[in-house]
This record gives sequence, structure tokens and C-alpha cells, in this order.
Amino acid sequence: MSSTTPADAVSPAPSSPELIAAIDMGSNSFHMVVAQLVHNEIRPLEKLGEKVQLAAGLDARNFLDEASQHRALACLERFAQRISGMPRGAVQIVGTNALRVAKNARAFIRRAEKLIGHPISVISGREEARLIYLGVAHSLSDDADNRLVIDIGGGSTEFIIGQRFETKELESLHMGCVSYRDRFFGDGKITQLQFARAFVEASRELLNIRNRYRSVGWHHCVGSSGSIKAIEQVLTHNQWGMHKITPDGLVKLKDEVVRLGKISQLTKLGVRKDRLSIFPAGLAILMAAFDVLQIEEMEFCDGALREGLLYDMIGRIHHEDVRERTINSLQERYHIDREHAAAVEGTAVALWKQLAEQWKLPNEELTELLRWASRLHEVGLAISHTQFHKHGAYLIRYSDLAGFSRQTQQSLAMLIRVHRRKILDTVFDEYALEDADPLKQLAVALRLAVVLQHSRNCEVLDSVKVKANKRSLTLIFPKDWLQSRPLTSADLEAEKGLLTKFGIDMEFREEDS
Repeated sequence: MSSTTPADAVSPAPSSPELIAAIDMGSNSFHMVVAQLVHNEIRPLEKLGEKVQLAAGLDARNFLDEASQHRALACLERFAQRISGMPRGAVQIVGTNALRVAKNARAFIRRAEKLIGHPISVISGREEARLIYLGVAHSLSDDADNRLVIDIGGGSTEFIIGQRFETKELESLHMGCVSYRDRFFGDGKITQLQFARAFVEASRELLNIRNRYRSVGWHHCVGSSGSIKAIEQVLTHNQWGMHKITPDGLVKLKDEVVRLGKISQLTKLGVRKDRLSIFPAGLAILMAAFDVLQIEEMEFCDGALREGLLYDMIGRIHHEDVRERTINSLQERYHIDREHAAAVEGTAVALWKQLAEQWKLPNEELTELLRWASRLHEVGLAISHTQFHKHGAYLIRYSDLAGFSRQTQQSLAMLIRVHRRKILDTVFDEYALEDADPLKQLAVALRLAVVLQHSRNCEVLDSVKVKANKRSLTLIFPKDWLQSRPLTSADLEAEKGLLTKFGIDMEFREEDS
């Protein structure tokens, strides 16, 4: 299920998996790493990569064409054989820029998930940057100095400044080796003018981050993408830099690339055939980064997004989940009443456990989403009490939330949007039916918890019993409980009317004596 069950939201990590795997569905290439987790250490067993060029299949309206989808699905089918039988929480799969942009990404993801048997998350550019840095940081020796990490992808380029395993600056710029190839080198020629145009356009993008990044500063610069690896290999092959990338080496390489004049001629410099078409674009982007950010030297590191996914997974296994830190940070930043939020969370989860069992829903997979929504349901109060559920939904949907995929943010925002007042069916229009129904049922649990905690006495109500079938539910309270709480009874009566319009018939009563 692509909307309600993205990998980051609902793939509970196994307690001690023998094998774990990560797949990076990049705009240019798809990569998979399968590893063994031994005493909290990752031991890579196999790495696979295929040039899919998903971004090349985006048409003028940003729809993926059938040919690019076919290439992607064929690749995933081969990957699926390697991870067959691995439990759901042991595999993490993410899509990046091409799937962020594609207007038909949701339909494609449903096809891909059905084929590979695991959820696929589309992550934001900054979340991609965070995971890239995590992979790089674990691949390098420990260093207390700031480092700048650059990763040139097919549709975007990520820039991260971090220290040890923590990031300080994260940015994803809309420039990539596939998109720039199509814009500037689509005819297969490499002229001085074409290269200059690509360089200038990349420089313009980089001006947006120059001052901020130069102000923070770094001691080492690391490149982590296939494009940078290819450039470093060509520089070493031609003795323009021994396993180092420098401004002088890049200038010599650019001069030779322009002198040769055609992409097909770049094999003379040692460029691999599978990287020929995107090599000039990647070179233009890297040279612009060196120029605008005044980089003196860069080393290549093989760690990248897929390794970052593995280390992020280990963090979840050991309850060091960056998503929990994100939720706590939001509660602090927007001055959320944590005691009340905890009471809503406890009540919602108590109700949901009963509902999920009777509605035959994957309780474990959706409970975490309900917990997060409960903790953040009042986030919109930081803007205004009037329609705060709408303000909260906007904040969550469009914020950069470390650790969360786009799908999870969308589902989280939707739950906050419908936790009170009238529920509009149009809110669920962007979801497929199989995704919308569980979210609707999750929303019912959250709404009831909010109603039951209206008095804000901060006591978890876990004594309420629930009987439910597909379109109806009955709340059963302890004897005399409702009678002593006339305001709650009135609130439940009002909620009954709202849920009826939502297609849920609700009744409530006390236990028989």
C-alpha cells in the first residue's frame, strides 16, 4: 500500500534480522545492497546496481512514460528474487527525485510494490541528503571536523555539512546529470557554449546556498555519487589527480571533454560506456560546485544513500529512531501540551487495538502513525485556534521532517486535518481505495480519543470497550461513567452525527449492571 504503509512509517524493524537490505530507486540508477547484521555491525554481502534512467522517462508534463516504467519494473523484478522471503521490516526501499516529480508516481509505485512485495517510500530531497550523509559518515573514519558531502544524482544534487554522524546543513538542489544532459547535451555534442550554459545554470542554483555553507565551513569535502566516482576515475586514469579531485584537474578534464566534442568520443578519456551520456552534465555540476563553494579538494567515498538506509534501519532496531526525535522537536518548537497529547495518544491506541482486531487491520503497522498524529494533533494552535486542524495539517505536510517519507507526511497531515469538525470525503480523494479505508478507520480512533480527552484531565481512558463491524461501532463505558460526565455525553452525541455523515454508525452506552 503506497500511501498508508510507506517503509518508514509502518515497516516495523525486526528485533534481530539475519539479513537486511536497502534499495535506492534513483533517477539515474537503481542500487541494492544486501547485508548481514552481526553484533550491531553491518557486513555487506552483495551490491547490485542497474542504470534505469527513470528521470529520462519524464515527459513535458512530468509523467513517466511506459518505457521507463518497464525498465524500472524489470530491474525491481531482478532485485525481488534476491530479497525473496525477507521479512517486511528487514527491507527498506526509497524513491528519489524522479518519483518526487512524476505526476503518475502513485500508480507506478503500486505496480512496483506489488511486484517486489515491500513498501516503497518517496523521500524528500532533504531526507535523501540526511540518509546520504549517514551512509558516508559510517564509511569514513571518525573525524571531529566538519565535512561537506556532495552527491550528484540523476535529477537532483545533495549538499550536506555534518560533523561525525550529525548533520548541520542539508540541501537538495534541482540539478542532476540526467536532467542536465537532456537540457544541455541532448544532441550528443559537447561545445564550449553548451558546457558554459550548464555550468552557469548550476552556478545559479548554488548561489542559493553559498553564503550559508561558506559561513558554516568544512575541513574535508567528500563526493559520494556515481558521477563523482566516474570523474575521479577518469582524472586518475589520465594522471590529472591521483584519487583526488582538484580544481586544476577538473579544468584539464573539461578542456579535453570540449576538445573531443562528442559524447561518443569520451571513451578515449577512460569514461565507461554506461556513463557516457551523463558524464559532461555531471562534470559541469561538479565544476560549478567547486567554483561557487570554493572547494579546494575532494575525495570519493563509496558510502551513499543505500548504506544510509541500512544504518537508519539499525537505529530503529535499537530504538534510536530519528523520527521520534523529529516528533519531539516539533512538540517543543510549537509548544504542544505534551501531557494532553500523551493522554490522547494512550486513549487512541487503546481504542485502536480493539478496532484493528475487529476490523481485521494490520494493527502494528498503523499504530505508529496514530501515535504520531496524536502527539501532533494540536500543532496548528501555534498559528491560530480558529481552524487549527487545517493549520496543523499544512505545517506537517510541507515541513522538512527528518526520517519521514512524503507518503507518511501526507498521511500524518491528513489525520491531523480530520481529527475534529466535519470530515470531507474529498480529503481522501488522492488515495487509492485500499489506502483510504485504513486511514479513515484510523481517523475514527483519533477523533474519539480527542473527544474523550476534551476535559483535558490527562488520564488515559483504557477502560472503554469497543464492539465494531465494518461500518458501525459501539462504545461501552463503565457503569455510571457517562452519567457523571454530561459534557462528554454531549460531545459523543455530536460526534455520532459527524461520523454518520462519514459512513460510520456509532452508538455509546454504559455497561449493564
